[in-house]
Amino acid sequence: MSRISLGLLLTITLIGAGCGYSSHNYMNGAGMPTITQLSPSKTAAGGPDFILKVVGTGFGADSLVYWGTTTLTTTYNTTMQVTADVPAADIMNAGMVQVYVHTGGANSNAMTFTIE
Repeated sequence: MSRISLGLLLTITLIGAGCGYSSHNYMNGAGMPTITQLSPSKTAAGGPDFILKVVGTGFGADSLVYWGTTTLTTTYNTTMQVTADVPAADIMNAGMVQVYVHTGGANSNAMTFTIE
């Protein structure tokens, strides 16, 4: 095998391994992640920490829930549900926050969470 062929083979192997996703675990074969429900979908400003349940499809074990631009501590439950810990500091003021899930190298649609 020539040095060029060997170098190319090594490069392809390293790139494939570094990608971190194989066909059997890429979003669990469920397609692009999609959020269909947030529970709760709103809360009172100044309230305590709570757990946000995110329901949808295409979630994987690598799922991360984003609260605006911040990642929340996320627990993968199934391909259709993840939960995230929302700290009280993130709901101190009234407003709206876009929530989405990043999994398998892709972002879901965003849903609005309301802080009243």
